[in-house]
Amino acid sequence: MNTAAEQGPGDYVETVLDLVEQIPSGRATTYGVIAEAARALTGKGSARTVGTVMAQYGGGVPWWRVVTASGAVAERVAGRGLELLRNEGVSMTAHDPPRVDLSEAGWEPGEQEP
Repeated sequence: MNTAAEQGPGDYVETVLDLVEQIPSGRATTYGVIAEAARALTGKGSARTVGTVMAQYGGGVPWWRVVTASGAVAERVAGRGLELLRNEGVSMTAHDPPRVDLSEAGWEPGEQEP
């Protein structure tokens, strides 16, 4: 395994995408949670960096399952993201626009599904 000092930018991208691929259907997590897990593995990154990775490379992973700390879907993809989350039965709040109810649907890396 590479140490954080030996890893390049592509390694961080791969780490983020691997973490996002682990989010189960019907659940969601935040950019910050993914950043914290990626930082534990690589020694670098932030919620903003995760957002950048998702915007540039996230098309092949369930990007809609990563939301802001308030549960909001990224504005530029909100319509499609909300549709995909609803199709998976993700618990939503009554906000306008709706947000993911992270107390019900929140997921953390390493969490085991029942």
